Amino acid sequence: MPAKKKKGIQTVVFENPPVLTSWASIVGPKEGEGPWGGDFDWILEDYMFGEDTWEKAENKMLRETVKLALSKNNLEPDDAEILLAGDLLNQVISSNFAARELGMPFLGLYGACSTVAEALLTGAMLIDGGFCERIVAATCSHHHTAERQFRFPTEQGTQPTPSTQWTVTGAGAIVLEFLGVGPRITSATIGRVIDMKQNDMTDMGSAMAPAAADTIKAHFHDLDIPSDYYDLVVTGDLAKVGMAILERLLVREGLTPKPNYSDCGVLIFDESQGVNSGGSGCGCAACMLCGPLLKKMVKGEINKLLLVATGALMSPTASYQGETIPGIAHAVAIENY
Repeated sequence: MPAKKKKGIQTVVFENPPVLTSWASIVGPKEGEGPWGGDFDWILEDYMFGEDTWEKAENKMLRETVKLALSKNNLEPDDAEILLAGDLLNQVISSNFAARELGMPFLGLYGACSTVAEALLTGAMLIDGGFCERIVAATCSHHHTAERQFRFPTEQGTQPTPSTQWTVTGAGAIVLEFLGVGPRITSATIGRVIDMKQNDMTDMGSAMAPAAADTIKAHFHDLDIPSDYYDLVVTGDLAKVGMAILERLLVREGLTPKPNYSDCGVLIFDESQGVNSGGSGCGCAACMLCGPLLKKMVKGEINKLLLVATGALMSPTASYQGETIPGIAHAVAIENY
């Protein structure tokens, strides 16, 4: 039997588009000082969040964001059928330990900084396929835990390069349901792993941009829609360097140049905050989506949004063995009905 909901090679269209019924975001102090601080639900006073390690703080941040998103619908963790979550740390420990405390059925995901889109498209498939009625898609990152794992501990005071990105301290959670009121996920494009042989761990934007271009091109081609169909196409965390590369690639393909395109890594911070190229991390796209972007959709300022969350599939172990940095990007179309 042919896959009726499949369009082209990589894209699925949902017959019963799942509804984003509630969402929540928690961010760190630096993110709260940025241009969108008033659009996040909770701004932490410090990076420890009452815990004795950064890793425990990240775990708590994800846990509390999930609870907050559910509480907006007067729901408890037991009311959701599955938690789809992931993070940047080895063995996705922030998500695993959050799921342990929440007691929810759990599927752990890893797409690096593309995880929020991976969770949303997986959840949408589960709901549209009739397997679930309510799931939670969530992800998080923490500046200090990511720096310690992927680059240099912040205590070391290593000098960043202009292409270096600042890992966002933040978490986002979205409640997806079969029925309800809110924006809906109408389609999604699953990305391919694209590797242009970039091996600089301080320049992840360049590594991810070709994957974003590949996924965006596939999305528009598979659905056969015009390049100005969406009010906004927003990538996850290419930041200034990767965004500039992607803009050139999009123009070459005849797709979505400004003003219809932006990047969460560029948007989340102000240039005066000393973040070099911009933001990154699982929490970057998640917080921007669960903060200002969905607020704009509720107000009708954005009616058709394409979220293209990007991820650098790097590993310090592989990098030390001479490997390059593959990129991935998944696209999720969110539309007001």
